[in-house]
Amino acid sequence: MRMRTIELGVGAFIFAGFLALVVLIVNVSGLTLSTNEEGYRIYARFENIGGLTVRSKVTISGVAIGKVTNITIDPDALKALVEMEIEPQYDYLTLDSSAAILTAGLLGEKYIGISVGADEEMMADGDEIEDTQSALVLEELIGKFLFNKVNE
Repeated sequence: MRMRTIELGVGAFIFAGFLALVVLIVNVSGLTLSTNEEGYRIYARFENIGGLTVRSKVTISGVAIGKVTNITIDPDALKALVEMEIEPQYDYLTLDSSAAILTAGLLGEKYIGISVGADEEMMADGDEIEDTQSALVLEELIGKFLFNKVNE
């Protein structure tokens, strides 16, 4: 009887560990188990997205307001066209807002940070952010630094 209790305890402990692992995987991957209503889509063009991926966060002042849903190349401008889905409760993005690709943490996770402007007109579904700042690419910075040192 005592052996049976130990086996049940070990089984419950392993099940709890497996459940914790599944929750961790879902949180780290950015997947959500809830089905939220769709928000509105906005677009931005960047010279260099530097590792930005689909499902990356879109934030204002560090608060997640949406996610990146699609990244393509614009054949006319030869720039990366980023499609973002903004949650419907954040409907106060102005037409003169700006977007920048930023890096979070030591692992270098890329996300889009939006700075709201002062315009009175708000963005609607399908609008585009004109003022963008591309990602800083470490290799380019090192190259510029070394090239300037060689020229001196």
